[in-house]
Amino acid sequence: MLLTLAKPCSIPSTDCMSLMLDVDAPLWYAAYTLPRHEKAVAEQLGIRQVETYLPLYLSARRWAGRRASVLLPLFPGYVFVRISLSERTRVLDYPSVLRLVTFNGKPAPLPDGEIERLRATLKLGKAEPFPYLVPGKRIRIKSGPLAGLEGIIVRRKGKMRLAVSINAIQRSVIFDLDASDLELTVGQVNSQPALA
Repeated sequence: MLLTLAKPCSIPSTDCMSLMLDVDAPLWYAAYTLPRHEKAVAEQLGIRQVETYLPLYLSARRWAGRRASVLLPLFPGYVFVRISLSERTRVLDYPSVLRLVTFNGKPAPLPDGEIERLRATLKLGKAEPFPYLVPGKRIRIKSGPLAGLEGIIVRRKGKMRLAVSINAIQRSVIFDLDASDLELTVGQVNSQPALA
């Protein structure tokens, strides 16, 4: 058996520098929190100067015979944080944060632009939580500000709705849409989040 020495890979110095810089670039991650602690986590992490995003929706509740409107987390148990991996302890040190969502034991960053698309979508209309959907046939929005967004069609009370699932946290959101803006996608659901 003949053994040979491995030769160093020839990467130009500019590529090497960009690879080193990208390793510690801030990315969006989903932080899993204690139940009903999402608002406190977002507030406290904001005080610690961690960029957070907690999407909320307005819900009507009844307590002691009165109706009240309350803001509730769209994704119960999750707060989105934008951090570099080297500063994850700033998030994990907060007692109400249990962990970052991981894939194969490593923190799983959300795809680029996913949070921005979610923010833009929520500005356009009312959203509400929806049970996580089992993968099936998908549709894609073909026109308008949400063009390219994929999800699963759901009919509810005569309205056409799009359920968008974020696989990393196994949660879904549902939006009212006009059927003329939709097109069917070909093939089965891939393993990528629906907002990718």
